[in-house]
Order: sequence, then C-alpha cells, then structure tokens
Amino acid sequence: MTDQFNPYEMAKEQLSDAVKALSLDERAYSILKNPMRVMEVSIPVLMDDGRVETFIGYRSQHTDVMGPTKGGVRFHPNVTLDEVKALSMWMTFKTQVMGLPYGGAKGGVIVDPKSLSEREREELSREYIRSLMSIIGPDKDIPAPDVNTDPKLMGLMYDEYDRIRGFNVPGFITGKPLILGGSLGRLEATGRGVVLTIREAVKRQGLKMEGLKVSIQGFGNVGKYTAKILDELGAKVVAVSDSKGAIYKDTGLPIPKLLQFVDEGNRVSDFSEAEHMEPMKVFEIGCDVVVPAALENQISGEVAKKIKAKIVAEAANGPTTREGDQVLYEKGVVIIPDILCNAGGVTVSYFEWVQNKMGYYWKEEEVNQKLEEKMVHSFDNVYRMFELHDVHMRTAAYMVSVGRVCEALCARGWIKDWSMPIECKD
Repeated sequence: MTDQFNPYEMAKEQLSDAVKALSLDERAYSILKNPMRVMEVSIPVLMDDGRVETFIGYRSQHTDVMGPTKGGVRFHPNVTLDEVKALSMWMTFKTQVMGLPYGGAKGGVIVDPKSLSEREREELSREYIRSLMSIIGPDKDIPAPDVNTDPKLMGLMYDEYDRIRGFNVPGFITGKPLILGGSLGRLEATGRGVVLTIREAVKRQGLKMEGLKVSIQGFGNVGKYTAKILDELGAKVVAVSDSKGAIYKDTGLPIPKLLQFVDEGNRVSDFSEAEHMEPMKVFEIGCDVVVPAALENQISGEVAKKIKAKIVAEAANGPTTREGDQVLYEKGVVIIPDILCNAGGVTVSYFEWVQNKMGYYWKEEEVNQKLEEKMVHSFDNVYRMFELHDVHMRTAAYMVSVGRVCEALCARGWIKDWSMPIECKD
C-alpha cells in the first residue's frame, strides 16, 4: 500500500534540502539533525485483573534554541523511537514556520489505548508524567494531545504534575479542559488551520471555496473539524475514510448527519447515506483537494500517481513519502506541507500557554481571529519563498523555519555570520 520508510531519515533529508537551499554551513545540519535529548521510560501499570504490565514510553526534545520545547503525546501500538524523534524535529519546524517561541518535542507510549479500561488509561497517563518529571515543565517542555489522547487525559497529566510540584502550574500542559485553564477554540484549532491554508491555496489556484470538492482520509479530531468547517464554508466533502473503510458521494456528503452518526459511536464505514469503498480509494477519486488526516507514510509514489486533485493539504504529520513528494511535484500538484497545514493546533496551544501565564482568557472569536492572522501570514511567507526560489512548497516551508532557527543559532554563537534572506523575514 505504501513505501517502506523511516520517518526520522525522511525528516533529516527534508532538513538537508532546506540547509542546501539556504546555502548554510554544514554545522547547521550537524546541530539540527539529532534531538538534543531523548528519554525512554518503562511504565508499570497495575491492570484490572491484578497483574502488572509494563509499557515503553518516549519523549524527544529536538532543540530549545528558540524557547521551551513543545509537542504532543500519542498512545499508539506502532509508536517507535525513530517516529518520536522525527515528530519532534517536525514540531521544531512547525513552530518556527509559525514564528512561535518554541522548539519541538514529541512523546509517545507503545500501547493500544482501546485495550485498556478507563482506570488503566488514567494510571498509564499519570505514570508517564511521573517518569518524565525531570525534563518537563512550563519553561522546559510543554506536552499536549496527539493521536489517541484528548483533553481528559491532559487534565489527568496536569493533575499529576501539580500533585508532585505541590502547587498549580496551568502552563505545564496545553489542550486541557476549559475549566482547568484550556483555551476556547483549541479543540477545533488544527482543523480550522487546515481549512485556512486550503482557502489560501485555493485563491492562488484560481478556485473558489463554494462548491470545492474535497476528499478526507481520516475522521478523528482533525478530520472531523476540517470537514465541518469546510462544509460551513460551502465546500463539498465528497469522500471520507476511517481505518475500516470509506464513503463517497459526488454531490457532497451530509456532514452534519455524518458528524452526529460518528459522535454516537458509529464508524464512518457504516454510514448508509453514501457509496462504500476501500479506505485508500479516497486518494483516487476526482476532486479539487485531498486531505490526508490520518498517520504518516500514506501517500507513496504509487498512491501519488493516482491522485487527481490539484491540492494536497497535509493535515497529518509526514503523510507523504519522498517518492510521493516527487511524483506530486512533477504532476504540478500543490502540497500544503504538514509543518504549515496542521500548525493551527500548536498555535492555539501557544495562545493557551500565554493565557495561562497571564491568568487572563480570551473569547473564542478573539482566539480564532488571532489564529487566522497567524495562519495567513505564515502561508504568505511560505508561498513567497516557493515562488521566488522555484522549489517544492515543502522545501519553501523548511527554508522559512530552518532560517529562523539558524538565525537564533548564529545569535547564540553556534554558527557564524549568517542572517535570514530578506524574503524570509516577516
């Protein structure tokens, strides 16, 4: 179905492309190719049946040259060390393409959370935080939700951190429940950011949002809110998939009905008001925009050859392989790269962190307005780089973000005599 690949090797290759495009000294690549810190932890959990099961967890902190590290925690049976290292690198470049005062981090635990009871998930979440206490904190490393984690688990992790510290530290973690200092607009922020970048790309392709045909792979938090907001703007979401199957309707799926159906505990693939097909078929149908919103390594070279869309909006992290990238570039498909496309979540997490530090909280309209300003400004920066240098959109995004990191490295004395090209500057 997909090319075999190592996400960490792919992340290093993407970094290398940007370093070469910016004519940077090799010292920059040497500093940034490895995370500054990686911790592996063994997490014992007392199971409901009385036995103790041990889970392996990771936390990778890529660089803190721009500020504390920031990144989510995922619970998934396929978590690997190299995946977590790659995701922490991508988080650095995601925060920097948005101009946020963070470096990148990512955490993960090798577990199928669906196999755990609610009590077992809580114990795993609390023990994971206990295991990492020496390297995390509001000015060190700030966790957040990711695959198979949510505001409820963030609340438990926050509680555990506060119990150990002995006082409230709301800025330690983001994506929390509102009552614990979470931000309005955070839950749908990643999907909203995806839609904003699609809107900006659509303008430059001479298309309109009204009637735009979109196919979405994955219907978790990001996929659901992407579909919801697109539907509200008049676009037609014609196909959606989950891990078990996909549905299609050329005139547009009834998104409000589908959202209600899924929220009631049903699967996308069981929805009756649409044609059913295999999950990967979402990449092959005729549409204007394809949104991979699932996991890494989905658009291989072979899959890319079958894509008919004009735009690929990477709502997931690392969904396109190097071979897929090249095929899409040669076909003239515009890729909105992951570090830009799905940066809405970390941006509103930043807003949450700022509000926690101030002790003053914004209305949802203000959060959404600030997010739109950030997303549009960052898209403009990347698109300008794309046009000026005739490179892949992905390379353009890395040129902006790596450029910012390297300017900080120069200011700190790690590399010499380099400043951002004028077209990279805000």
